[in-house]
Amino acid sequence: MTPRMEAKRFPTACVASPHYLASSAGLAVLASGGNALDAAIAANLTLGVVTPYLCGFGGDLFAILCKEGAVFAYNGSGRAPAAASLEIVRRAVGSDHMPADGPHSVTVPGAVEAWFALLERFGTMWFGDLVRQARRYAHEGFPLTAKAEESLTRARERFADSPEWMALYGQARVGQLLHQPGLARTIDMLSTDGPDAFYRGQIGLAIADHVRSLGGLLSEEDLAEHRGEWVAPISTGYRDVEILELPPNAQGIAVLEALRIVEGNGDLPPDGPDRHHILIEAMKVALADRDAYVTDPAEMRRPVEDLMADDWISGRLRGIDLHRAAEPMPGRAAVGGTAYMCAADADGMCVSMIQSNYMGFGSGVTVPDWGINLQNRGAYFSLDSDHVNVIAPRKRTLHTLIPAMALRAGRPWLAFGTMGGDGQAQTHLQLLTRIIDDGEDVQRAIDAPRWAVSPGDWAVLAESRFDPAWLADLRARGHRVSFTEQLDPVMGHAHAILAEDNGYAGATDPRSEGAVLGL
Repeated sequence: MTPRMEAKRFPTACVASPHYLASSAGLAVLASGGNALDAAIAANLTLGVVTPYLCGFGGDLFAILCKEGAVFAYNGSGRAPAAASLEIVRRAVGSDHMPADGPHSVTVPGAVEAWFALLERFGTMWFGDLVRQARRYAHEGFPLTAKAEESLTRARERFADSPEWMALYGQARVGQLLHQPGLARTIDMLSTDGPDAFYRGQIGLAIADHVRSLGGLLSEEDLAEHRGEWVAPISTGYRDVEILELPPNAQGIAVLEALRIVEGNGDLPPDGPDRHHILIEAMKVALADRDAYVTDPAEMRRPVEDLMADDWISGRLRGIDLHRAAEPMPGRAAVGGTAYMCAADADGMCVSMIQSNYMGFGSGVTVPDWGINLQNRGAYFSLDSDHVNVIAPRKRTLHTLIPAMALRAGRPWLAFGTMGGDGQAQTHLQLLTRIIDDGEDVQRAIDAPRWAVSPGDWAVLAESRFDPAWLADLRARGHRVSFTEQLDPVMGHAHAILAEDNGYAGATDPRSEGAVLGL
């Protein structure tokens, strides 16, 4: 059984991430006078080196932050290549389904531009200072952990035919130092030349040339034209809290719709099968609507506001049977290798940030001499011409990345998020109900057993720490429930920071090798 730990308390500032070296880098920034955004980016940069199987310089980024009572959000997701029409991609891949990896799964990486855009508006430190720890680990190496080797072992099976990937990671073993000299070179150039080097300079040219050499469609122009976007968060009230999520093309609407359905059902029953049945059924409806309607906001067939409207929620609520599992139209299942991090500082700034290559190392396309693993976010597009998320030139795909925040009385109260593909929205729902409805300590809420329902077939995977009688009850209602490990990373790596009267309470997920550190 998991120890019943409590959140760690810090009077001034803290940072949480899924790797202890990244959290340490964020703490060093806070200790040197940097703010919460500086610390979150330092942690993210370090994660891009020490957890390349979760995120990196070839992925996307989303962030939400609160400063002096105002909330800001950034969509740092990249687009499909301009040449990626449905017909061209179908011919190129020889299939009616998007490939999970390879050059045609690559979309423009948005994280690098997002780091600099966020720093320009809210940072207090120079990028070169924030990336020092990351650069040192890339150049001098860092010792691989057992969890890292597990990820590397899985990835070797996928990327055995990628000579660039194998040259970097093929011989990496637990306890050994992993050196990434090409990535150190990338970091050095970004420190001197900024994002132009990545999108309109030497690095961008290398990215486009390598993808094209493998038969892909990404061009120099696709990189040069990339811009992230400041966006307004979408929100809903839940009990006495305002929950903030990222709008489409992110899946934050699924969390808000599920919360509205749960609240519309009245008070939650105590922890047990009645409660989890309601949560699972609400999540099914929200995920089905996500897959039916959410994509690039410029291509949405139904406004996101409709999915939170009172009549829409009432109709969805009427369709939930408290005694029987429903079978909505199935969608697509998405797993993910993602890193979520959060930070808060002495001035009350709170940052919620998430960054990802999508599936582990991403596409398996590693840029020679630069050590950049390009994301496979394009794998989430559809090649069905009738599907809302069908691929199109310069389109942004439906995204699973959702950093989140909650306000109480208009003030930042909780920064939270997780990795986990489709499970991200589901973990948000489970954490929020434990923290808000039950008043649970934030660390205990994260430690608690979790489930995840697959939108591909609505099967429920549950950690084995759940009471077997509860799961038997759920099966009797028609849920197809199977067990997994007691603390399975497939349930995500959640982290959270809760604002208190005398500082912050921080929590990190025992399913990761993370840490919450502070001052």
